[in-house]
Amino acid sequence: MSDVIQLLPDSVANQIAAGEVIQRPASVIKELVENAVDAGAKVIRVLVVDAGRTSIQVIDDGCGMSETDARLAFERHATSKIRQADDLFALHTMGFRGEALPSIAAVSVVELTTRMATEEIGTHLTLQGSRVVSQEPVACPVGCNFKVENLFFNVPARRKFLKTNATELNNILTAFERIVLVYPEISFVLYSNGQELMNLKAGHLRQRIADVFGKKTSQELLPIEVDTALCRITGFVGKPEAARKKAGYEYFFVNGRYMKHAYFHKAVCSAFERLVPVGMQVPYFIYFEVDPADIDVNIHPTKTEIKFENEQSIWQILLAAVKDAIGKFCDVPTIDFDTEGKPDIPVFDPQRDSIELPRVSYNPDYNPFEKHSSAGSSTFRESSYIGGNSVPKDWEKLYEQQPLPSYSEDHLFPVEEPKDEKDVLILEKSPAHYQYKGRYIMTAVKSGLMIIDQQRADIRIRYERYMEQFRQKTSNTQRILFPEVMEFPLSDSVMVDKFMPDLAMMGFDINSLGGGSYVVNGIPAGLEGINPERLIRQVVADAIEKGSSDVEEIHAALALSLARHAAIPQGQVLNNEEMEQVVNELFSCSNVNYTPDGKAILYILPHHEIEQALR
Repeated sequence: MSDVIQLLPDSVANQIAAGEVIQRPASVIKELVENAVDAGAKVIRVLVVDAGRTSIQVIDDGCGMSETDARLAFERHATSKIRQADDLFALHTMGFRGEALPSIAAVSVVELTTRMATEEIGTHLTLQGSRVVSQEPVACPVGCNFKVENLFFNVPARRKFLKTNATELNNILTAFERIVLVYPEISFVLYSNGQELMNLKAGHLRQRIADVFGKKTSQELLPIEVDTALCRITGFVGKPEAARKKAGYEYFFVNGRYMKHAYFHKAVCSAFERLVPVGMQVPYFIYFEVDPADIDVNIHPTKTEIKFENEQSIWQILLAAVKDAIGKFCDVPTIDFDTEGKPDIPVFDPQRDSIELPRVSYNPDYNPFEKHSSAGSSTFRESSYIGGNSVPKDWEKLYEQQPLPSYSEDHLFPVEEPKDEKDVLILEKSPAHYQYKGRYIMTAVKSGLMIIDQQRADIRIRYERYMEQFRQKTSNTQRILFPEVMEFPLSDSVMVDKFMPDLAMMGFDINSLGGGSYVVNGIPAGLEGINPERLIRQVVADAIEKGSSDVEEIHAALALSLARHAAIPQGQVLNNEEMEQVVNELFSCSNVNYTPDGKAILYILPHHEIEQALR
C-alpha cells in the first residue's frame, strides 16, 4: 500500500492559515494598523475602496523596514519580537511585525513600499498569492505603505460569503474604533471611496471618546481608577441615566488589546443593579494593566477572548471600582444640625399645649332608604349626604334615546352568523369592557372571558400598519417645532444611511449633516410626547442588531421597533370607547393571537372553568 500522508505545499498551508486570521476586510485592517502602532507610528492613514473588496491601504510614519526585513516579513513564522517560547508570555505590544502578513499575502495581491530613517532608498515589494512578483528599490518617505488588492481573489468561496458593502464597512469601522480607543496619542484618518469618514487628532482619552461617539456620550461618563498589586484599572463608565437597551459602547481593553469578557461584564452590570431598569446597560470604556505573564491571549484565533490567572480577584476589584465611581456621582449631601442656623423645632409643653382628637359630625338617625329623615330634631339636611336623594320615578326616560341591540335567546349576545373564528369572537364580545390593573382588557364572549394584553395588542396593530406603509410606500410625517441634532458613531452612521429611505417611508424626516451628525425635522404622526432622539436611536439599534441584508426583514425589524415604542404603555387607563377601538382594530389584523416576536396577545378563560372554580 502506498503512502497517503504528504506535506502540504506552502501556498495551501498559507491559505488555510489565512482562514484563521483573515476572515474579512476588517481583519486585514486590524492586523496592518496594529503593526503600524507597534512600529511607533504617530500618524496612521487607512484608505478602503468598496469596503475593502477592491483595495485596502494602510500608510504609517513608523520605523519602516529594511530590504531584507521586508522580504522576510511575508515568510511563515517570521517575527521580530520572539526569540524563545518564554517571550510569548512577556509581550507588551499588539503583535509582532510580520505575524499576519503571510496570511494576507496568501489570499490577495500585496504591494509594500517601505523605508527606514537610516536609509536613503526604500524598497517596493509586490506579492500575489504568497508568490513574490517583483522587488525593486524606490524613493519613498520613512514608514510603511501596505496596499492589499483583490482580497480572496484565489478563494472564491470565501469572497462569495462576504456581506454587503454597508455591512463590511460597518465591520471595518468597528475594528477601527477598537484600536483608536487604545491609542489617543496617535492621529488616525480613515477614508472610504475617497471620502473622509474619520479624522482623529492626537489628544487624551475622553476627547477621543467624544470624537468617535459624540460629545453627549462623553458627557455621560464617570471616571474610574484603581491601582492594586494584581492590576491597574482605569477608564470611564456611564452614568445610570446613560443606560441603553441595546448592548453597545461596551469596551474592555487589557494591555492595549481589545477583549470580550462576559465575567467582567457581569461585574459592571452588578454594580448598576437597581439603578437602571432590567435589560438596560450602561456604556463603559475600561482598561486593565496586568503582568503579561498572568494572562493568556492565545485561547482564541482572533485573540479577543483572554484568560486571566486571578480572574475572581480582579472581578471584585472591578466591581468595587465601578461602585466607587457611581457612589461619588450619586453622593447626596446630608443635613448637618450642628451648624449655625438650626431649624426652629418647638418643644411640646403638656400644660400649655392641649391636644384634641378630630371629631366627625354625622347623623345617627339617617336612613338612606327614606325620602325624609326620621330624626326631626337633627340639624342635618338629608340632601347633604350622597345617598340622600331618592331615585327619580321617571328614570326610564333617560334611556328612551338609546336603542337596544337585538339579542339571542340567552339575552347575552347579538344574533349574527359568524364567518370564521375571528368573526365569532368579534360578534360575540360584549360592548362593555373592563380594564384590569391598567394592563389587560377584559370582555365577555360566549365561550367565556377574553383577556387581552393592551400593549401587545397595540404592538400588533401598529406593526401591521407600518408594514402596510412599506408596501404602499406612503407615510404621514409630523413636523417637530424645534429640530433636534443627533450624533452617531461612524460604525452606526453607515447603517443609518442605509436605513434612511426606510425611515422616510415610516414618517421620519431626517437629513445627514455629515460626520455622523443628523438633524431630525419630523417623526411619524401619532407619536406625540415621545423623545425623537431616543426613539430613533432605538429603532436604528434594533435594525442593526437584526443584521439582515433582506429588505423585507429590515422593514419588519424597523416596524416592530417603532411599534414597541409607540404602543400603549402598561398602566395607561383607557375608557370603554378606547378599549373598544383596540379590540376592533386587533381583530382586523392578520394575526390576533401573537405579536410579531411571538408573544401571546389574548387568552380566553372558558366559561365552564369559571363555573367549576366557583362551585
